[in-house]
Amino acid sequence: MLTSALECEGLTKRYGDLLAVDDLKFSIGRGEAYGLLGPNGSGKSTTISMIVGVLTPDAGTVRVHGHDVDRHPRQAKTLLGYVPQEVALYPDLTGRENLRYFCRLYGLRGREAKDRVTALLDLIGLADRADELVGRYSGGMQRRVNIAAGLVHEPSVLVLDEPTVGVDPQSRNAILESVERLVADGMTVLYTSHYMEEVERICDRVGIIDQGRIIAQGTPRELVADLAEGGRVEIDIEGDVKIAAAAVAELPGVSVAGHGSQLQVSWTEGADRLAGVLSALDGVATVIRTEAVRPTLETVFLHLTGTSLRD
Repeated sequence: MLTSALECEGLTKRYGDLLAVDDLKFSIGRGEAYGLLGPNGSGKSTTISMIVGVLTPDAGTVRVHGHDVDRHPRQAKTLLGYVPQEVALYPDLTGRENLRYFCRLYGLRGREAKDRVTALLDLIGLADRADELVGRYSGGMQRRVNIAAGLVHEPSVLVLDEPTVGVDPQSRNAILESVERLVADGMTVLYTSHYMEEVERICDRVGIIDQGRIIAQGTPRELVADLAEGGRVEIDIEGDVKIAAAAVAELPGVSVAGHGSQLQVSWTEGADRLAGVLSALDGVATVIRTEAVRPTLETVFLHLTGTSLRD
């Protein structure tokens, strides 16, 4: 019996001389919420496009409940729901009409379609606004209908690509609550986001992708525990942050990112590196404040990729 709902094996994609995805491998268990995180240019978007069948890999396989997306697209895509970053709705139709339209695309009509739309509107919390034009919805409301559109055919695996970009806190919370309900009901979810707190709230496991490969994978707690033996400090400085970060980056075993007038520095093993960091900054920048910070998933991401998730 298959235990994986989604499997990526040896995925590879080139654009000319650029190797965007490099022999990538990971799997997601049935009923699991999996967060795929990566900085800009990491290969994450290309990976998502291959998973949902928009791009054909140069090598490797994507399987949805054992069905090869490339060889058996109809069977695989029947089981797969995709919610893209961009809102894919008709603004001159109501929320209800949009969902009815997508039902018809999947061959659903009559009472079955009506009941499905009613259930989805309840899931996303828009039953009372269903008969208003989507073009008059807030961005957050549009994104909630966008999620519902990806669910009309009752997929068993749902790919959510940045579903809360640009929405207000109330709509973000409503979206996250909807995703939590789906996972609680047994749906498998692949979730990408630039908001680490969402990933920590939603996801059972996390994979970090950089330069087209999964460089770390595990539960948020496991990934943080791997970093706990090291340390992280925030250093406020006066001076050029880029020059200061470059000086610190030359130290072995140290990762650094600069934001505004602050450096975020971390290391995973060995003795306290703070003395060496301060020495590297001597003559390059003036240190105003240093503060030790407990490791978090954001710390792990920073250490592994050398950048923060929002960079």
